[in-house]
Amino acid sequence: PLARGAAATPLSNVEPDTSLDAAYERMQTRLDAHRAAHGTRPLALAEKIVLGHLDDPTQEVVRGETYLKLRPDRVAMQDATAQMACLQFISSGLPTTAVPTSIHCDHLIQAHAGGEADLARAKTENKEVYDFLASAAAKYGMGFWRPGSGIIHQIILENYAFPGGMVIGTDSHTPNAGGLGMVAIGVGGADAVDVMAGLAWELKAPKLIGVRLTGKLGGWSSPKDVILRVAGILTVSGGTGHIVEYFGPGVDSISATGAGTICNMGAEIGATTSVFPYTERTAAYLRATRRAAMADVCDARADALLRADADADADDVYDQVIEIDLDRLRPHVNGPFTPDRATPIDKLAATARAEQWPLEVSVGLIGSCTNSSYEDMGRSAAVAAQALERGVRAKAGFTITPGSEQVRATIARDGIMDTLERVGGTVLANACGPCIGQWRRDDVPQGAANTIVTSYNRNFTARNDANPNTHAFVTSPEIVTALALAGRLDFDPTRDTLTAADGTEFRLAPPGDVDVLPARGFDPGEDTFQAPPADAAAAAALDVVVDPASDRLQLLAPFAPFGGAAELRDMPVLIKTLGKTTTDHISMAGPWLKYRGHLENISNNMLIGAINAENEKANCVRNQFTGVEGAVPDVAREYRDTHGIGWVVVGGKNYGEGSSREHAALEPRFLGGRAVIVQSFARIHETNLKKQGLLALTFQNPHDYDRLSGNDRITITNIDQFAPGVPLVARVTPSGDDEATFEITLNHTFNAEQIEWFKAGSALNKMKAEFAKNK
Repeated sequence: PLARGAAATPLSNVEPDTSLDAAYERMQTRLDAHRAAHGTRPLALAEKIVLGHLDDPTQEVVRGETYLKLRPDRVAMQDATAQMACLQFISSGLPTTAVPTSIHCDHLIQAHAGGEADLARAKTENKEVYDFLASAAAKYGMGFWRPGSGIIHQIILENYAFPGGMVIGTDSHTPNAGGLGMVAIGVGGADAVDVMAGLAWELKAPKLIGVRLTGKLGGWSSPKDVILRVAGILTVSGGTGHIVEYFGPGVDSISATGAGTICNMGAEIGATTSVFPYTERTAAYLRATRRAAMADVCDARADALLRADADADADDVYDQVIEIDLDRLRPHVNGPFTPDRATPIDKLAATARAEQWPLEVSVGLIGSCTNSSYEDMGRSAAVAAQALERGVRAKAGFTITPGSEQVRATIARDGIMDTLERVGGTVLANACGPCIGQWRRDDVPQGAANTIVTSYNRNFTARNDANPNTHAFVTSPEIVTALALAGRLDFDPTRDTLTAADGTEFRLAPPGDVDVLPARGFDPGEDTFQAPPADAAAAAALDVVVDPASDRLQLLAPFAPFGGAAELRDMPVLIKTLGKTTTDHISMAGPWLKYRGHLENISNNMLIGAINAENEKANCVRNQFTGVEGAVPDVAREYRDTHGIGWVVVGGKNYGEGSSREHAALEPRFLGGRAVIVQSFARIHETNLKKQGLLALTFQNPHDYDRLSGNDRITITNIDQFAPGVPLVARVTPSGDDEATFEITLNHTFNAEQIEWFKAGSALNKMKAEFAKNK
């Protein structure tokens, strides 16, 4: 835990009893101890931060193999995931969090009519949840950001992120803080609870991908295009098990919020996190956000702690190096249906016609945690202002989501909001909104094929509006603005023209040198922060009440410990999923977000978006006992309740990519699942499954996926030999043919401690048992 007490330079202005100097002293001491034990070779920045947070700094580290025990500086949670994390923390019986922790209300606000109306409606509809989170935050010592404060990652960047620090957050886009030089990692709620409880946090030592940036961004190219290009190179799984570190002379041309954009969307390549070094642009952002003292301390520590060693050779410190020349980088538009399908803007029209994508843009949407800074809004307004001068308004719908109350207030004061509204934009609440499916959409019929263009990060099928025929593309805010003005996907602002009100043709100029930071400083806007009570006794006396009749919140009952090999015998395959199976497919967001604090109710959406390989339908599986087809959650419940038997999910590559939501693991566990067997996992989801006591297994031979069907039964035959590095064996019995059984070998990445989680029924069960033993 961080040292408490008066500090000249706090880690955050809203946490005055923390100390930046103490954090850096600990980091330096750990680095010195590690170097003394293992040598003084040059280190990358990511290595310095990770090694500087080791619980045991003498631990030998082998990338891709060693499980590290780390001591993060803080925990951050958004309101949808904080509900379950708080419920788990409450069940631990601990009196207060051991590290600085914050809760951010941004996920439960549905976009529809506009910011003020949508926020007012959300406060009424979600009052029970907001009251629960506010009271839990006060009782257990957490900061609480009320609805309307902004998106978690923008709030962290403005208030909590500091160079060289480590934060874990219950949202997959936590890496946004890497723009300020932080190792910021998305996790499930159970991981957050470990750190809140004062335990070391476990992470397999990541490998390193270095992205060397040369040249300077210019024209229509933006920081967003860097990560869109990297996504095209690495794909949605190419960063799995890696930290991506940006280096080279080009980093100096990228602002802190631009670097945050790049790090944020690193989640879409599966990266553990991404990070930028400390630069003058970092210092400028710290000073602009009222942290000048922090910038002074960082200036003094920069070479030692906040940048890669000067003598570090890229080929020696990185496992892979990617080269990007910013001078030659073209604007990109990625999609549809996957964020790694990268198309340069000059090839978009031909590609769209060849693929028969809908060419009319129905809505352009700027904002989200990826692109909602003052700089982003200013660049969009610079494009919009040119159209207004010529009497042109957006031909498509156009929405604007400020990243925080501070950004909203400042763009309102500086005229940016007025420009965006006059061109046809609707300003939404300071929240996630359509980016996570919180969008009540009226402009097209459900199921209609249409195109939207966003500055968001993800564009999985049906993610934004629950319409599987919405073709969603992600790009920079300025390109979104240009395409919304044209109303066409095949419009290229670098060479095509618009028609002015007087009939003349004109070409939009790129945004140019807009203010990256407000010349008059930020306007903080409305104060939306609730600090925890200063009086510990008063906090302890507070009550956190969960109504047993609530359909939004439900106290957690512990999962049963593993009962022996019989539990893993003749388990029916509930579903064999076909194609991409993201956490959106496993546990949808959108209207289901309101049940994130009620495990029984949220489990009604388990795997309803996944495609069944047997019939190529969603939410339709065959009950192996009755032969009748039913909804996935219903069949799972019948297996659990009527037949008292566990079941298995079979899936393909990068299973569970996307969000950090642990509900995608909690729901299968709650409904009786025992194992998930796939070709490969996304990192966070694999960990979440382990934390909840499920067997996360991969085919030793990936082609065994093709041998299994959704009608098979599976027995794990050697669970009594479950040990690190020892594969498990499954006996597969095809439907209706007991004589045709065959065996397959299944790999796993469980270490000894994680096997204890499985035996105990969950990591939380194991933690509670340890605390009880040590009392």
